[in-house]
Amino acid sequence: MGLLTGKIAIVTGAGSGIGAAIVETFHREGAQVVAVDISGRQKELAARLGAGCTPLHADVSIARDVAEAIAQTVDRAGRLDILVNNAGIDGQIALTADYDEQEFDRVMSVNAKSVFLGMKYAIPEMLKTGGGAIINTASTASLVAFSRMPAYCASKGAVLMLTRTAALEYAQQAIRVNAICPGPTRTEMTKHLPPDLIQQVVATTPIGRYADPGELANAALFLASDLSSYVTGTYLAVDGGYMTA
Repeated sequence: MGLLTGKIAIVTGAGSGIGAAIVETFHREGAQVVAVDISGRQKELAARLGAGCTPLHADVSIARDVAEAIAQTVDRAGRLDILVNNAGIDGQIALTADYDEQEFDRVMSVNAKSVFLGMKYAIPEMLKTGGGAIINTASTASLVAFSRMPAYCASKGAVLMLTRTAALEYAQQAIRVNAICPGPTRTEMTKHLPPDLIQQVVATTPIGRYADPGELANAALFLASDLSSYVTGTYLAVDGGYMTA
């Protein structure tokens, strides 16, 4: 039996990168996984994995879409045990004074508001069945600043505080809420970032390389499973030692 056998999970941002790796890992460990994305690539992932993986289209920055995704999951499976709020974007690369206001709102909405919405609609369902586990994808940018990324850093800092707040509120009702803080990870998002920024981060990472998305998925698996039954309100830095440098 896998670590998540019999569990029902929703993973957002499931079309590629860390989200797709989490879906694959949870599926392998026995969970029934709803793969949520806006791109359409979640359909390809579900087709490849087969039974036990259901694709779902949603814009996680819109309350109606999030509520419907969770309602559909519960209607089909009868419960929700695990939520991974993983969807995110990098946004514009610009100094704070030059940053576009609408772009700032967009990044905050996709990266931070989506986490709030996911928890807002998932927690009541988890309470009905005795608890659950929520994993929010934060970032090393939740912990340190990166130049020319004010919206990204602000949004990921918000993810960490949303995580801590919900963990405090629901700890005694058996809902654990934690975050993972990826360092530089080989995904489509990092391909779009300025090469000098990525090279600088990798160069100052003690392990000296990008993470593979599967390495982040393993961290999410730990936090979703009973192996972390006494862990809540914290973050797991999967950063190759970046925060120690």
